Amino acid sequence: MGLLDKLKGIKEPEQGVAPVPASELQEKLLALNNDQVPFTIKAGPGGDEGDVVAEWKIVDAGWYEIFAKANLEKSHTIRLGLSQKDNEARVLEESRTVEWSAGIPSLSASIEVFKGRTMGEKSFGTAYAWKGANPLDYGQVYEYRFDVSEMKDPIAEVVTKNGWSYRPVMSRGKLSD
Repeated sequence: MGLLDKLKGIKEPEQGVAPVPASELQEKLLALNNDQVPFTIKAGPGGDEGDVVAEWKIVDAGWYEIFAKANLEKSHTIRLGLSQKDNEARVLEESRTVEWSAGIPSLSASIEVFKGRTMGEKSFGTAYAWKGANPLDYGQVYEYRFDVSEMKDPIAEVVTKNGWSYRPVMSRGKLSD
């Protein structure tokens, strides 16, 4: 593996590791699901939607509450297309951020969408405000953190330890053969 591959985010398995069948790799990726990781991973429909889809858990009740209070919705999705022919997991990352605010007499919203490969992303936020009509009811409204490597690293490790290459792509059309 050369410097250019490293810059592209390509990760190769160690020499001599025999690739497992795609169905077995998919099972091992799905086994990453647990309460200790900040994402869920599920089987995808295949094709340009991906064979495996990992999503950051902001839809969980606890996370959703944080973002709703902040008038912020953020999602990060990793789609993997498993190519048995090349023993490649083709990986596409998608991020979406929606912010809105309403007040008298204004309403504003912004939407940001990204597709491709992130080199790294970390974000965090916290806010304090009055929680009700009582002026003494002041405190923390929300706190969150997000680090994309908490999603990517375990997925890439499972892929490469099972004899497959981890290869980022730039569009959904490149996920399938």
